[in-house]
Amino acid sequence: MPSRKKLTQEIDQSPSGPKIAAFFDVDRTLLAGFSASAFMKEKFAKDGFSFDNMAKAAVGTFKFGTKQTSFPSFLEETSTNLIGLSEQELLDEGDRVFAKHLVTDIYPESRALVEAHQRRGHTVAIISSATHFQVDALAKELGIEHVMCTELEFEDGKFTGRVERPACWQEGKAEAARRLSEAHDLDLSESYFYTDSHDDLALLDIVGKPRLVNPDEDLAAVGSRRGWPVYQFNSRGRPGRREIGGLIGALASLGPAAMVGVPAAIASGSVRKGADLMLSTYAELTTTLTGVELNVEGEENLWAARPAVFIFNHQSGLDSILMAQLTQRDVVGVAKKELETTPIVGPLMKAAGVVFVDRGDRSKAIEAMKPAVEAMREGLSVVIAPEGTRSPTKTPGKFKKGAFRMAMAAGVPIIPVVLKNALDALPRNGMVIRPATVDIVVHEPIPTVDWTVETLEERIEEIEALYRETLKD
Repeated sequence: MPSRKKLTQEIDQSPSGPKIAAFFDVDRTLLAGFSASAFMKEKFAKDGFSFDNMAKAAVGTFKFGTKQTSFPSFLEETSTNLIGLSEQELLDEGDRVFAKHLVTDIYPESRALVEAHQRRGHTVAIISSATHFQVDALAKELGIEHVMCTELEFEDGKFTGRVERPACWQEGKAEAARRLSEAHDLDLSESYFYTDSHDDLALLDIVGKPRLVNPDEDLAAVGSRRGWPVYQFNSRGRPGRREIGGLIGALASLGPAAMVGVPAAIASGSVRKGADLMLSTYAELTTTLTGVELNVEGEENLWAARPAVFIFNHQSGLDSILMAQLTQRDVVGVAKKELETTPIVGPLMKAAGVVFVDRGDRSKAIEAMKPAVEAMREGLSVVIAPEGTRSPTKTPGKFKKGAFRMAMAAGVPIIPVVLKNALDALPRNGMVIRPATVDIVVHEPIPTVDWTVETLEERIEEIEALYRETLKD
């Protein structure tokens, strides 16, 4: 994945203001793959297999594919299992499916494009042939206000099984864009449309800046003739040889890292120094082999005050590797108990002196923190994610008090490390690390010597606000 700065350079230099629109399609443009597949998968998992519904869906798909029926009729024939549900029930189901299956399928590159248009004050809109219950959660996640999509018909608050005409498909998308343009006085000649599909030519033809994202074969041919810019995103979906090779190399790099760390421990007579060198070497080999680059702002703050409690927002399974590369030496990590038995990572963390905490037992968790406090009194720093668990998006969860109580007990400062886009490289529950440039901000140390138990919550809220503000930039 190219750096976000390079990817959005054209947008960053474009005219600003709400008269310019940026329209985004959904499938294979904002999301890898097809969102409808996630809804089908969830439906089967929830209600089991229905031959009748499957037969109707198959017939409808065949008729649409062979141009025997219209797009609205196709939707009606494949949505019979939703008849009678309320609009709120459909939206709630959409939220659940999005959080469970689709949030990690958002292309980081597309997220960066959306955010770049938003920074310029452009009018950003999703325009999709899908329905609101498939799209609204995605729009909310990306902070997109305008959603134009195919509308379902409701009577007495229940879905009738019918689709309102015209659907937001082919010429219907162009009409939807014109309506938004009239309502908000947009300049379509200066506006953008991002899509993968040849079906969207009607809208591509009326914007001044067509942009093709993972275009299908027919659209790629048209785009080539007309000289339209093309983006090929592969940071999500099926991993390629580059990603698989990087993962294998990263797993195999533990051996070379140990070959560096063990002699260092023997020569220095310090297991700590050997473990530090092994862990930092492993981290650097992992990021190098998988194509992950670190762009660090405030790097000097990593060394401004030690010992300290380094806190970081927990987005990705890659976070601990990134923190090991950043902090390098004289640190003790705090991690959830479940990681202790993880192959490769667990033994490596044990060797580095990581303190494992049982999150389900508060009394045990407090007791487990004591060695970390003692380590700080002996000159070591602590690395910990105050959320306690990973967030599925870049928005941090509520910070727990443990990290801050430790800093107060040891009399050391807090150093906030903001991982802005670690999800680009490895989404939550992902297995393969993708090439990416991860932007990181290390803030100045925050002294805790004057903190009190009475004002602790207020102090934590201030630091949470610092993370939210940094992640907005």
